[in-house]
Amino acid sequence: MMKDSKFKLCLQLFTAFFKIGLFTFGGGMAMIPFIQRETVEKHGWIEEKDILEILAISESTPGPIAINTATFIGYQKAGALGSAAATFGVVLPSFIIISIISLFLKQFMELKAVEYAFMGIRAGVIALVVKALIKLYKGCPKNIISYVIIALAFVAAVLGVNVIIIIICAGLIGLASILIGRKAGEKR
Repeated sequence: MMKDSKFKLCLQLFTAFFKIGLFTFGGGMAMIPFIQRETVEKHGWIEEKDILEILAISESTPGPIAINTATFIGYQKAGALGSAAATFGVVLPSFIIISIISLFLKQFMELKAVEYAFMGIRAGVIALVVKALIKLYKGCPKNIISYVIIALAFVAAVLGVNVIIIIICAGLIGLASILIGRKAGEKR
């Protein structure tokens, strides 16, 4: 009985992340609204308050955010088997689509309909990224340190600073602000 429920959960993880991988274009940031809807709202696998931490961990570890998120949530819900099911689910659609497209790539890219479709997809991806940004902003602490970190990270990203350096520096600034705040509290 226990194996059946774990198998069922792994199948649900695979299916949910397969849908996420199949219906989202534009990379991990565009997937965030879909990940949130499937994992928080539809299945209740994680809490709304936890999505920001999971995304932060997924973004700061090597690899694509969607794969890292799928791996993390799958492991949290069903161990190594759940991790494998969710990860395979999110990767499989891209693998299938790219394999099919590669067979007809030259002819495919010359079609005007494809060119227009990709133009529309890019516009849709921008909307999804903005939606994800707004959702993440709502869950972010609202204080001067957070705004400074956001501004510095944005400027650094625009200037082409490596993302890893930005994440490490943002974490160090946040940690320093907490430690300085505690020290100031102890002196009173």
